Amino acid sequence: MEKVFEIYIKTTPERLWEAITNPQMRRKYTFGLLVTSDWTVGSRYEGRSGESTKAGFAPHSAIIEGENLDVDPPRKLVQSFRALWSDDVKGEGTSRVTWEIEPIGDSCRLTVIHDQLRENANAELYGGWPMVLSGLKTLLETGELLTTPGSLRYTAGP
Repeated sequence: MEKVFEIYIKTTPERLWEAITNPQMRRKYTFGLLVTSDWTVGSRYEGRSGESTKAGFAPHSAIIEGENLDVDPPRKLVQSFRALWSDDVKGEGTSRVTWEIEPIGDSCRLTVIHDQLRENANAELYGGWPMVLSGLKTLLETGELLTTPGSLRYTAGP
C-alpha cells in the first residue's frame, strides 16, 4: 500500500532540506520529536520524545527509527520507517518514506510518499502526515508553530 501527500511551501529547496534534517527545526513540526542522524546513505536516524511528555512516554523514548536509504540534498531523502510508539504499530514492521523537493517559482512542491505498507496497514502509521506537513509549512512560511491537538504531543511539559 502507498500513501502520497503533496504540499506547496513558499521557501527554497535548501531551507526546506534544512527543516527536514535539522533536529531543532524538525522537532517544531514533528509532534515535538527530536529526530537525529548524520543524514548520509546507510546511516540510522531516530526520533525520541522529550524529557517528560504530554503523551506519558518514558523520557527520551524512541518513537520512530530507520535508515537513510538515499540522500540527495536538497532534492530527495528516502528512509526506511519503523514506528515504535505502540505495540500495534511496532507489529506493522518497516515501511519506507520518500521526501521529494521540487522548486516551483519562489516555492517548492514537497511530495511525501509513504509506501511499502502492508495492505490495510494501521492508519496510525500514515495518519499524522497531514499535521506534520501543515506544521512544516506553517513554520517555514510564518515562523510560528502549529498548535493543533497532537502537534506538540512529545514535547516536554505538563
